[in-house]
Amino acid sequence: MLVRPHRSRAVTAAVAAGAAALVGFSSPTATAAPVPGTTVATTTTAVAAPVTAQADILDRVRAVPGVTKVTEATAPEGYRFFLIDFTQYRDQRHPKEGTFTQRLSLLHKSDDRPMVMYTSGYGLSTRASRSEPTQIVDGNQLSMEYRFFNTSIPTTPDWDEELTIWQAATDQHRIIEAFKSIYTENWLTTGGSKGGMTATYHRRFYPKDVSGTIPYVAPNDVVDGQDVYDEFLANVGNDASCRDALTAVQRRALGTDRQWFLDRLAQLTKEEKLTWTITGGMEQAFEAAVVDYYFAFWQYSLQSDCADVPDAATATNEQLWEHLDAVAGMSFYADQTLSNYVPYYYQAAYQMGSPEPYEDRIADLLKYPGFNTAESFVPSALRPVVDDTKAMPDVDRWVRLRSTEMLYVYGSNDPWSAEPFTCGREASAERRECYRFYVDGGNHGAKIAQLPAPERTFATQKVLEWAGLTDADPVAKKVKKNGRWSTNNQLDRPEIRGRALGRR
Repeated sequence: MLVRPHRSRAVTAAVAAGAAALVGFSSPTATAAPVPGTTVATTTTAVAAPVTAQADILDRVRAVPGVTKVTEATAPEGYRFFLIDFTQYRDQRHPKEGTFTQRLSLLHKSDDRPMVMYTSGYGLSTRASRSEPTQIVDGNQLSMEYRFFNTSIPTTPDWDEELTIWQAATDQHRIIEAFKSIYTENWLTTGGSKGGMTATYHRRFYPKDVSGTIPYVAPNDVVDGQDVYDEFLANVGNDASCRDALTAVQRRALGTDRQWFLDRLAQLTKEEKLTWTITGGMEQAFEAAVVDYYFAFWQYSLQSDCADVPDAATATNEQLWEHLDAVAGMSFYADQTLSNYVPYYYQAAYQMGSPEPYEDRIADLLKYPGFNTAESFVPSALRPVVDDTKAMPDVDRWVRLRSTEMLYVYGSNDPWSAEPFTCGREASAERRECYRFYVDGGNHGAKIAQLPAPERTFATQKVLEWAGLTDADPVAKKVKKNGRWSTNNQLDRPEIRGRALGRR
């Protein structure tokens, strides 16, 4: 996202697997070119005869137009979970120019329950887990890997023509159309951070595809370069001493002890065989990570976490390193991790926008001031990135003036809430429902469940209403009675804290 990609040094196997493809800016294997809209038989998914509504769900998914492969994976009791290959046009405007394989996952409960379509805006998790709207409606969930991430990329990608918000929105539109052959109840879309942006962009271009959209912590850089992030970060939280403690850690790492921290990063570079080609050098990457630290703390921490910030006046360098690494990821900008996020940074530089680096408190210590911007993390082979200045104002205008059935959730301490989507005037009128809620003191993981009771109940009931669930539905009846829903702890694991959501 346009979020500061925030993850720990431990890169998951799934993310690491996609790194090679992005470093070379191509998919690791050639993609066959079956015609979208037809069923393509493979050794694992061949369908011997037409399927009916009474057929097993595996066979019905195999028969969905565009599906080329289905693998059933382990799912919790009451669900079935499928990993799916879907044939997608590389350029939705010109279908004859070829296709690529896009990865999906499906958590199936019942075809008479609502469907929630989810995307993180990045790669696809291969683990079965439910988004909050899916929990609320007790429904199915179809998840989409965003184009150009991991293996969901053409063999010879054309970045400026094929990696746009419209192309991705059209990916989502085609998938929804295809799977409505099975799931005929109401559809919702959702996503967090860049996924929330993705859900918004999809509705901008295909407003009638679904009955409602719930974007979480979705930034809205209407005009890139006209930032309010600096003012927000200068005043975030309710304790100036916490902001000062964060700055003191930054100043220690960038100031008199800079060489110790660079040597420590060089040691890690040797141990893990890291390279720094994209950023142009290890020291540039080091500075970027330390600049990120202040932003990242507020993105993923709570006010109560201020107590865990080391005292820069007394802590050892090793203690400060461990803290910086846990919050910002000191090797995040190494090629081995950064390569996985090149599509995000490209989109941030090209269309979506991103905040200027917050350097006000440490400017005198920087050797590379202004470096921490999206284009700095785009490989030189893809530069320069021409800025599309019309895309974001168009989406912003649509949300303010024409959007319907949209429900935004933000965290008041999350830096990405500094430039939120605005529903505009008369947003709650009967003809145009658009709502925006803030979790007081919330971070980049803000949820409906964290809202005060009246707002939580209202938002939950809106999600149920858009999902087409009446008071007669057991789930809706329980929510109406208790004011909240229950979750299956076996299924709904909390997200791993870190940079998995990326820079938005």
